[in-house]
Amino acid sequence: MPDSLILFTESPRTSICLFPVYRFRHFPRRRRRPSASRIPLVGWYLGLIKTKPILTKSITSALIYTAADLSSQCAPWIQSVKHLAVGLKCERERLLNPDYHIFVVIVQLFLQTIASSEPYDLVRTLRMAGYGMMIVGPSLHLWFNFMAKVLPKRDLITTLKKIALGQTVYGPTLTVVFFSLNAGLQGENGAEIIARLKRDLLPTMTSGVMYWPFCDFVTFRFIPVHLQPLVSNSFSYLWSVYLTYMASLEKADTKALQSS
Repeated sequence: MPDSLILFTESPRTSICLFPVYRFRHFPRRRRRPSASRIPLVGWYLGLIKTKPILTKSITSALIYTAADLSSQCAPWIQSVKHLAVGLKCERERLLNPDYHIFVVIVQLFLQTIASSEPYDLVRTLRMAGYGMMIVGPSLHLWFNFMAKVLPKRDLITTLKKIALGQTVYGPTLTVVFFSLNAGLQGENGAEIIARLKRDLLPTMTSGVMYWPFCDFVTFRFIPVHLQPLVSNSFSYLWSVYLTYMASLEKADTKALQSS
């Protein structure tokens, strides 16, 4: 088919071309990939962040801290499974011996493995979930909104200022609250809490300086304000595993710290 047609007006004497009419070839439209907001679950979550921001971010923090504590407590169990596998290799002769039933040997090794591992602490998980729900979620919402008002730009200098404030104000404050609250819920008195802070606060802050600046840079530079708590919570999963480990350490020796 021709790419264009010419319309003419005809009279007995002349034939005049008025204008060309072009026929454009039809190209099929490419299907757009669905954005994240069009996925039902993601769209539902984003809607909750806009309608109920504090509650949604608090529940999200509680779930992340619960998962972090479960991961922290499951680590010894994973090590126990490795010991069980080593034990099975060592007991190969007994397993192949017809005088011993294979099921009995495996059960014996399994019971020894369970006895050597620490039991699961449900109360500890509930403490971590409550801390994420009542402290982390609301404080992250308020902190990121405060940063957006005080330092609204996203340029490099402003981002570095936000990171510095996070490392000097928000991070240390929340770490002190975490250790104090967790120790108090475990029954430690004021002197023991102070001793724990003297022992654990500085190593924790040093570890935080090596982890959080990169996370904060990504969060402040590239993420919208209403999603920044979610991204920060996602980064805090690994950090929460470390915090739960630090919080599960034995009480600090108050006499040794006082003498030092």
